[in-house]
Amino acid sequence: MEQDGTYSWAPSKPPKKKPNFKKAGRIVTIVVLVVIAALLIGTCYYTVDDKQQAVVTTFGKVTDITDAGVHFKLPFGIQQVQKVDVNVYQKIELGYSSSGNYYDVNERESAMITGDYNIVNVDFFVEYKISDPVQYLYSSNNPELILRNLIQSQVRNVVGSSTVDAVLTDGKENIQMQVKELVTRILQEYDIGLTLVDVKIQDAEPPTTEVIEAFKAVETAKQKAETVINDAKAYQNAQLPQAQAQADQLVQNAEYLRQKRINEAIEKVAMFQAQYAEYAQNPEITRSRMYYEAISDILPGVKLFINTGDKSDVQMLLPLDQLMDTTGGND
Repeated sequence: MEQDGTYSWAPSKPPKKKPNFKKAGRIVTIVVLVVIAALLIGTCYYTVDDKQQAVVTTFGKVTDITDAGVHFKLPFGIQQVQKVDVNVYQKIELGYSSSGNYYDVNERESAMITGDYNIVNVDFFVEYKISDPVQYLYSSNNPELILRNLIQSQVRNVVGSSTVDAVLTDGKENIQMQVKELVTRILQEYDIGLTLVDVKIQDAEPPTTEVIEAFKAVETAKQKAETVINDAKAYQNAQLPQAQAQADQLVQNAEYLRQKRINEAIEKVAMFQAQYAEYAQNPEITRSRMYYEAISDILPGVKLFINTGDKSDVQMLLPLDQLMDTTGGND
């Protein structure tokens, strides 16, 4: 009862519930099991890209090499996976460095001495790839640095045995080939899991502007000489068939004339043999006929009268041709 004579009823407080430790334990257990299952699932598989290979180690020992795809492994660090980009061409830039449009020259790497004691700046572009992921990961501490130092050493070795003309003009391909052969041979001995793909001289120039201009003039002269030689060869190739055709025609004409002379000689021999056969049968008659034929050939247009009778029976009158004309007119 209150002081003012009124009554009030306070609501009774509900009894406190006792905590359910069994239910909380079950929840914690479920959460732990879910976490363990998530960790287990997350460490039981791995994915390898199509440009990669994965090296699998079991307690630190290499046990497998897997290719692209999804693979399973033992969880909780029992098996570890290291992915290596084996199907990617990687580059090394010697004497310069580039990034997009940015180009920076490294003269400490590019400056070299040639075999004839000249200084040149040579920049090299090198392509390589990983050939053995196990050797790449475990045979050396830094295989890229080893390859870079090896290429620098062999580049200076080859350039140091070449002339400055060869380095700056027409000997670049030979230098590239020698460097590639030497580096490839040494890489096989080192066996660091890298394979050299290509070596190219990116740029080669003398250190001063005056020398650069002189070598440019030499290169221009060589190009002009090659142009003149090519033009001469083209003219030669154009003229040779024509000259050959003319030579063939002259040979054919000479062969025709030779055969013609042979045939004429054979014909004359046959005629002579025929005349000789007739002469052998009647020497006097043949001799007279040949004499008259010779007179006709020597004196063309002259009338020839042959007296075939006895001199006592025929009177010889001169001129006989006029007499014959007069007699013919009377008739």
